[in-house]
Amino acid sequence: MKKALITGITGQDGSYLADLLLKKGYEVHGIIRRASTFNTARIDHIYSDPHVNGVRLFLHYGDLADGVNLVKLIYDLKPDEVYHLGAQSHVRVSFDIPEYTGDVTGIGTTRILEAMREGGVNARFYQASSSEMFGKVQAVPQTETTPFWPRSPYGAAKMYAYWITVNYREGYGMHASNGILFNHESPRRGETFVTRKISRAAAAIKLGKQKELYLGNLDAKRDWGYAPEYVEAMWLMLQQDQPDDYVIATNETHTVQEFVEHAFARVDLDWKDYIKYDARYERPAEVDLLIGNAAKAKKQLDWEPKVRFPELVKIMVDADMASLQGLPVPDPLTPAYFAA
Repeated sequence: MKKALITGITGQDGSYLADLLLKKGYEVHGIIRRASTFNTARIDHIYSDPHVNGVRLFLHYGDLADGVNLVKLIYDLKPDEVYHLGAQSHVRVSFDIPEYTGDVTGIGTTRILEAMREGGVNARFYQASSSEMFGKVQAVPQTETTPFWPRSPYGAAKMYAYWITVNYREGYGMHASNGILFNHESPRRGETFVTRKISRAAAAIKLGKQKELYLGNLDAKRDWGYAPEYVEAMWLMLQQDQPDDYVIATNETHTVQEFVEHAFARVDLDWKDYIKYDARYERPAEVDLLIGNAAKAKKQLDWEPKVRFPELVKIMVDADMASLQGLPVPDPLTPAYFAA
């Protein structure tokens, strides 16, 4: 039985990755921060799902700012694979807390890699890199060879984490890979992220639970994919004989306004009646256009996205409609779902 360690297991990607690995027969360990309230909602279903054995899921208290604890934990567990997803992951918030973002999102990666090296743990390592590293894009679409130009403390921290991963791969011969994932969303996306703000607001307004939604730049363009498909790409990277770096994206770009239009149309509302502008949601430096070419992943990993933009918006709005009404969330994995 393979053993995997996931940082950020309580986040969107970490929870989907835990689902995937458990279904593949792994023993899964996750690092969570100690807090005064429980924050495991995204993985609580594992313990009640008869098809996923929660006995193989173990949670450990830890922090990416605490290198000593990470050394001890990784040495004791001796995992076969390490998926480093943990970070301060909100781009807009990174402008407000740049030092913390740099420490956790950037240096935190060094702490994980050094814990593996110091402990003599020969695990395969996945680094969650980000399309935000491209920032002020130098080529369209972006590929693995496009130069980075980050436009936020988050993007700069992720760029450091990317290159330190490459350094440990080249310097110490570690099986360490970067997944340069473009935006990927789902019903498990945090409610402070713009896509989930939109899908939840559309549902809440339709149900009379909310009156309006405040947003910033509606013209920003993003390459949006479906998170469960993207975590499969993470796993595929660590199954390769040689480590490498891969762009994971849909090769389509859409504006925030398009997301709004699709979301409100799904609930038969005119978005113009409910969307208000708030300058507080503008970034000091905006990333105007992101669109990724995942041809390398297609060729080497046999990976490509299946859920496209209209389907993604539909999944999220339908899930929020069900959730806000206390109903079971519909299963987007069934073909009949997209015909409805």
